[in-house]
Amino acid sequence: MTASNPSPTPDAPLATKPSNFLRQIIEADLASGKHAQIVTRFPPEPNGYLHIGHAKSICLNFGLARDYKGICNLRFDDTNPEKEEKEYVDSIIDSVSWLGFSWGKEKGSEPFFASNYFDFMYKAAEHLIERGLAYVDEQSAEEMRANRGDFNHPGTPSVFRSRTPAENLERFREMAGAKHADGAMVLRAKVDLASPIISMRDPTIYRIRRATHHNTGDAWCIYPMYAFAHPIEDAIEGITHSICTLEFEEQRPWYDWLMERLLEATKLPDGRVVGSLIKQQPRQYEFARLNLTYVITSKRKLAQLVAEKKVSGWDDPRMPTIVGLRRRGYTPAALQLFAERIGVSKSDSWIDYGTLEGCLRDTLDPTAPRAMAVLDPLKLILTNWEEAFGSASHLEDCTAPVHPHLPDLGKRNFKLGKEVWIERTDYEEIPSKGFFRLFPGNKVRLKYGFVIEVEGATYPEGTSEDAIKSGAARALSIRATVLKDTKSGTPGSDAVKVKGVITWVGAQDAVTAEIRLYDRLFTTEHPDAGGKDFLEALNPHSLQTITAYVEPSLVQAKPDDKFQFERHGYFVADRVEHGNGKVVFNKITGLKDTWAK
Repeated sequence: MTASNPSPTPDAPLATKPSNFLRQIIEADLASGKHAQIVTRFPPEPNGYLHIGHAKSICLNFGLARDYKGICNLRFDDTNPEKEEKEYVDSIIDSVSWLGFSWGKEKGSEPFFASNYFDFMYKAAEHLIERGLAYVDEQSAEEMRANRGDFNHPGTPSVFRSRTPAENLERFREMAGAKHADGAMVLRAKVDLASPIISMRDPTIYRIRRATHHNTGDAWCIYPMYAFAHPIEDAIEGITHSICTLEFEEQRPWYDWLMERLLEATKLPDGRVVGSLIKQQPRQYEFARLNLTYVITSKRKLAQLVAEKKVSGWDDPRMPTIVGLRRRGYTPAALQLFAERIGVSKSDSWIDYGTLEGCLRDTLDPTAPRAMAVLDPLKLILTNWEEAFGSASHLEDCTAPVHPHLPDLGKRNFKLGKEVWIERTDYEEIPSKGFFRLFPGNKVRLKYGFVIEVEGATYPEGTSEDAIKSGAARALSIRATVLKDTKSGTPGSDAVKVKGVITWVGAQDAVTAEIRLYDRLFTTEHPDAGGKDFLEALNPHSLQTITAYVEPSLVQAKPDDKFQFERHGYFVADRVEHGNGKVVFNKITGLKDTWAK
């Protein structure tokens, strides 16, 4: 049996398009003729693995371009060589592709890199210097911080702020020529030291860093700051709607200031006319980032979990990284549906983790093949099997649909014999109220098999009656008799009415499997809120590894194949360790939200 795993059709538009403020802006821009086509971008820094928050941004930017027949660029904002690696570039490309999106004007387009624009950015910096809009500052970092002022006091001009453009240009070229030490000086834009927006008080736009870059090697020893590089990248690529999360709202005045200065032509003091460096001015729009309960998305804190071995790695199925979610069994369709359901707004809010799991169930249930598994095995012995079928070794063929609503997927086959494995929780010596499964004298159906009548349980020698009656005793096995003419799908199957139906796996053809029962990594909704130590909120039961028995059809499962284990929930064949004779399944989620308040 091969699993049918849901995934979105790459770049296919969604059937419904819930309106939001970004869609309204785009629709107005297209209707007015301001833009003939929209161009968005997803611009991660390759300094770590993407997480669920990035998945929202991916679905938003690529989804808007898809729905409005525009273009979305995948761009790497790689201006910080000390933290960026090719490993992260490759992972990001794989994650975006896995989510169902392609980038650029056509499939197969190469992603963009900020580092490919370093020559242009250097030219833009010299352009600002020549116009008297940037200067080389040789203050220490502490002096600059102190002289920037605060919300109650304006900044104090640096003694280097009054240098002539010629002096600044010479000094900047010395920076680029590796004639000064790291941190000795920076290039700052000359904006407004009295601005109420602190980020507008002469922001730094270049610094000296002798570090090998993953893309440009050692070609540069100066690197642009992100806030300087990002709007220039947008302008070069013709981005029409530069969509950022709310923390960049404070940077918008600087974004616009820089774009306006690079767009306008200027006559210099020496009479030369410097033309505009960009053709059009992109616009930045902000939306609220994803805040998901029971999750942290700080790259630093996620890296700490990995470094301190609180998890097995970036792709640990408990991690909120896309590689972790993928290994856990999340599907592209589920993450796209999640992004649509939570919507887009300009107000911060918290999304319950159950919403994400609900999207997963909604995408898995229609297509995930079914299978039976016993996670806490207890032996059930059918004491009259030989009498009923003439041989203790007789095996009865049983069948079940691969999916109850998809008959074209066919049937799965397994054997029922004298001994079967059942869930330990399916037996109670003295049944609690509403318990209709196994207890002495009760009749139940083995799903897809026969009705049986329970005789009782066998316990270790010396087990007291009190322990048995209280449920404290652990049974060795259960004894029952089979009612021969009650097999599911036969004319006599309805002859005996029962209230209980239990899942099982035949002892003769059961497949032994390692099952990893994953739960939420943290026990509190906001594990790092208010400066709390998030490590103290780690869930000690977020992973339990057990040995279970699964039906024989699952021996054909391939890594990443997903199934619904009847009554237990959804499971995926582990994409790293499943195969070559090893059967490993990760629990994705239960059949319902067990964390609901």
